[in-house]
Amino acid sequence: MKITEHIKKANGKTLFSLEVVPPQKGIGIEDLYRNIDPLMEFKPPFIDVTTSREEYIYLDKGNGLMERKVTRMRPGTLGICAAIQHKYGVDTVPHVLCGGFSQEETEYLLVDCMYLGIENVMALRGDAMKGQQYFEPTPGGHKNAMDLVHQMNDLGRGKYLHDDTVLDENNKFCIGVAGYPEKHIEAPSISYDLKWLKEKVDAGADYIVTQMFFDNKKFIEFVNQAREIGINVPIIPGIKPIATKAHLQMLPKVFKIDLPEDLISEVIKAKDNSAVNRIGIEWTISQCRELLDFGVPVLHFYSMGKSDNIKKIARELF
Repeated sequence: MKITEHIKKANGKTLFSLEVVPPQKGIGIEDLYRNIDPLMEFKPPFIDVTTSREEYIYLDKGNGLMERKVTRMRPGTLGICAAIQHKYGVDTVPHVLCGGFSQEETEYLLVDCMYLGIENVMALRGDAMKGQQYFEPTPGGHKNAMDLVHQMNDLGRGKYLHDDTVLDENNKFCIGVAGYPEKHIEAPSISYDLKWLKEKVDAGADYIVTQMFFDNKKFIEFVNQAREIGINVPIIPGIKPIATKAHLQMLPKVFKIDLPEDLISEVIKAKDNSAVNRIGIEWTISQCRELLDFGVPVLHFYSMGKSDNIKKIARELF
């Protein structure tokens, strides 16, 4: 079932969903199952599965020579989606990136989604490769998520890259795109970022999932501004409980977000990471209750392979 259909079927009730990360090569899927199992009591209608960018590794060839190779440390997104659907009977949402994929490779991936009964996809540009200052399109690939949305919609109508004939098919994907309550790092302003988001929606995106945030005022303002410029698709907040003191530095650096002063102060005063974890749970429960009052369609949790804190949070909300 499509995400938009799940939301409509809920009749105003807020749904619970989560995002998982594929295990690194050499680690079995059972480890992933152990983190999903405790969260199934909250009946997530869908689970997102991320896709990693390629990266360079250097192999020692001897005699002081090194060979550069391209690899992916966390492959298997579609396989994991199929396994989750089979094991739990829930819909899955593979993340589809511009970076690292040609248009042909994207087409093959989307065809595989159709064969696997995957109706939902998340269209993302992706980050720059390690060592690159800015995002550089893959040769033959898309330069932004809007172009990716166009390809997804074309293929859903039966229009393929190298075939001018539009086939009599209707396999339209339900397409999600990313939104940034604190704006994308490369956007010169929030207004500019929202205009770009509207272009993605006008291109055919069906719903929006936001970057994590810790200040609900920024999310609510983001939603209100989006509605004012004609963005009417569901906007789903992305939630990440803070869990360690290291998150004070890591989260702003990696995700380019601000943390509220009250939260920073509480984390700094905490004696250890166990105390930080409790602070993160309490903060997130309070944050989510306010979002429930605001009427969000889904609370989408970035689990990052951990479920203990999310389970404690969800038990207070669902």
